[in-house]
Amino acid sequence: MRKNPTKRKPSLPDTRRLKDVGEKPQGEWPQVGKPELMKAAQWKHPCTGRNTCVGPATPGRDLQPENNGIGLPCYECPFCQLVCSNCHILQEHVNLHLEESIFPHDTAGSSRDFTLAKQLQEEENQKRRSEESRKEQEQFQTLQRQYGLDNSGGYKKQSMQNMERAVAQGRMQPYEYHVKKAEMLESLAIGVDNGQTKTSGVLQVLSQYYQNCGQDVKRVWLCSPLDHFFTSLGDKGWGCGYRNFQMLLSSLLKNGLFACLKDMPIPCIPKIQLMIENSWKEGFDPQGATHFNHKLQGTKAWIGACEIYSLLSSLNLKCRIVDFHKATGPSGTHPLLFQWVLNYFSSGGESQKVVCTSRSPIYLQHQGHSRTIVGLEEKKNGAYCLLVFDPGCPSQDMRKLLKQEINGSHLKMLRRFAGSLKHKQYQIVAVEDVLNPQEKDARIQASKILTADRIP
Repeated sequence: MRKNPTKRKPSLPDTRRLKDVGEKPQGEWPQVGKPELMKAAQWKHPCTGRNTCVGPATPGRDLQPENNGIGLPCYECPFCQLVCSNCHILQEHVNLHLEESIFPHDTAGSSRDFTLAKQLQEEENQKRRSEESRKEQEQFQTLQRQYGLDNSGGYKKQSMQNMERAVAQGRMQPYEYHVKKAEMLESLAIGVDNGQTKTSGVLQVLSQYYQNCGQDVKRVWLCSPLDHFFTSLGDKGWGCGYRNFQMLLSSLLKNGLFACLKDMPIPCIPKIQLMIENSWKEGFDPQGATHFNHKLQGTKAWIGACEIYSLLSSLNLKCRIVDFHKATGPSGTHPLLFQWVLNYFSSGGESQKVVCTSRSPIYLQHQGHSRTIVGLEEKKNGAYCLLVFDPGCPSQDMRKLLKQEINGSHLKMLRRFAGSLKHKQYQIVAVEDVLNPQEKDARIQASKILTADRIP
């Protein structure tokens, strides 16, 4: 009897030996090309009957294979259940799913995730915009309060509040409160400063001092006589620009060169605010008018060089703004500012020690404060020193200069050396002459874009 021949198992293709080109298993295998076509490169396994992905081997992380029951490893795609015979092929196949976001069994869930992520992002953006808007509004309100544009009242309201507070704290008697209140209301009614913070005669005292003393001073130049004005309860913290204008005007009124101002009284601060508003109505500095919303009365608005220029020009005075926009000396100093002041006061060739000029004082502005330059010292060592009237200097301190023999220490509150003027920028307003009607019209047109002489 013939023995039955041994039943042979069908031979299987050894996919582990396949390359891009070379032998193929029995039957036609699909051509394997670019990775994006990997999914189409399938071959039906002869034993399992499942689609099998084949292709070139690529370096990568080994995946744990399944077994098809006949000893040949199989690698199944977790997304589409495609079986690959090579772990590297499976890795590239899965990467395609991730790169192209192909999730055919959870399309609705992916859409919900995308919608939720978009909603959360929009909420986050809205929250961020709201926070930025809130901070911007707070900063704007802080600036409004700082510069007196927060509608918290003006000179009159602040005067009343400070006097009432002084009475409550015992620093002012009720009788004194009523007297000061009546004087303030009368001053506001007629638009004239009541003179309570004015000090006169200081410049004459300085002239006598330099004649007899000041051994370290080679020469000094002084402007025409003027009065000092100190900030009051009604403008403390914001009125320096207005007080400096009063000082400047007091000098111009005493100077016969400016007859156009004859018999003009020193206005109170609300009156000065009205005068600036009127200068805007004439056409001066429209940009500045827009900045203040065309209104200063009833506010604590700070004013600067541009407002002083507009006001003086509206009074038919020829003046100029000079901008020292950056430091020109060591350690942030401004030697060119001192040189400009020297050229302003000096005519050259003076032989006397004390030079009393007919020049008006100079309005000096820097960030946060303003002063009035009334003179210049030249020391024997060649250094220069400005003499300034500061509206922040109390009247009682200024009046002490009138009641005693002064020495160098008493002038400390007036002297400003180069080392003490270290702000980044300074602006000055200087009066030069009187404007005729044609010149005034030209100044109005030119001030539509207000410019300054820049040094350097």
